[in-house]
Amino acid sequence: MTHAQAITNRVIETVARHPGCLLEELAIDCPELTWNQVFLTVDQLTRTGELLLARKGPGVYVIRVAPHHPRVSKGGERDKNPAERAS
Repeated sequence: MTHAQAITNRVIETVARHPGCLLEELAIDCPELTWNQVFLTVDQLTRTGELLLARKGPGVYVIRVAPHHPRVSKGGERDKNPAERAS
């Protein structure tokens, strides 16, 4: 797994555990990442449709995992990837 993939996984897992979190809250929940890494990853994931942003107020947006995201179950926890399911 590349460093970029690890960051992406960390952001998606954190948002899945805390749906509706703010960007600032997400950055606090990922102390090993810089604010810029969190922002860039959220930007990329919203552009690909993996995360959703919803306006909560002027300049305030909440983040959620897209309901169709293939690696997140209905309970909000990430599903194992196919290689992990086989074991």
